[in-house]
Amino acid sequence: MKKYKSKPLGGGDMSEAETFFAVAHKKKIQTRLCKVLNLEIPIFQAPMAGAVTPQLISAVANKGGLGMVPLSNLPIEVCEKLIDDTLALSHQPIGVNLILEWDQTERLELSLKKGIKIIWFFWGDPSSFIDKIHAADGKVILTVGSAEEAKHAVDAGVDVIVAQGWEAGGHVWGHVATFPLVPAVVDAVAGRVPVVAAGGIADGRGLAAALALGAEGVVLGTRLLSSHEAGIHEKYKHRLLEAKETDTVYTDIFEKGWPHSYSRVLRNSTYDQWLTSGQAQSGQRPGEHDIVAYYPSGQSVERYSRNLPASMMEGNLEALAHYAGQSVGLVKNRMSVPEILDEVVRDAIKCMRTCQTLLI
Repeated sequence: MKKYKSKPLGGGDMSEAETFFAVAHKKKIQTRLCKVLNLEIPIFQAPMAGAVTPQLISAVANKGGLGMVPLSNLPIEVCEKLIDDTLALSHQPIGVNLILEWDQTERLELSLKKGIKIIWFFWGDPSSFIDKIHAADGKVILTVGSAEEAKHAVDAGVDVIVAQGWEAGGHVWGHVATFPLVPAVVDAVAGRVPVVAAGGIADGRGLAAALALGAEGVVLGTRLLSSHEAGIHEKYKHRLLEAKETDTVYTDIFEKGWPHSYSRVLRNSTYDQWLTSGQAQSGQRPGEHDIVAYYPSGQSVERYSRNLPASMMEGNLEALAHYAGQSVGLVKNRMSVPEILDEVVRDAIKCMRTCQTLLI
């Protein structure tokens, strides 16, 4: 097996993040998070299974952010290929995302054998895995939706907390918006570990705002979906560019393949059909067994599936889940991943410099 070779992860010896105004005069933004994970910029790529490609993940990593390989519930041989293909394109720190809806023992073992040192958990309690990851000199990240959950996670040994607000696209764990959640989580962890803000962030203003709230980094998801490197259908990308901030809905109807899960998506005909029919529960929804799309392999996709419109898919793609956060209204043009990251950092610094002028 190919093995990932990288410099050792940092110990985060900074006592706290650089303050909002302390970084404003610089050309780079580096926080304690960067030292903990050996990053050049405090930006994570949202995992976004089915949408990200090795090209997208490695592009984020090669610009100094955290590229993330989403392993979801994929067969182990598919996971291995995805990891290998990504590592072949970058020698920078790369992580894997493991969703605790499914047993992740085998996928974690594979990741550690490949030399992956950053493991990001979602949708549950990762406590049973933490010691194993630390024994391999790895770092543990967890997405939380409340301050109480964050405190429990840090007490259990989690190294980085991602505070995901309700306005985030894709699958959403909690019910609190990013602005009230992030400072509550920051206060709860009391400086013990870095906090990363997720949800509603698509540009430099969002990064600057997150730093002002006490976060030490941000997650970009919806903004990266519009990139050249994203592995989604062109029609999906077009919808992202045309959408407004009011065009998303928070719903549990796209749960086939992930029961009882809630997500934020662009409103579409499937949602409207379900809404007008009386918002029926699973098993009674209109058109529940309709086949609406196909992969190039011939595999069919039913209405209400969690599958998104992939790049080579054919059929009634509009009826599928188009994951997007409320920040979609800020996505105005298509750019490469490096261009997006450069713009976000540059505009964040500009925003912080502008705020400095308000001090008298």
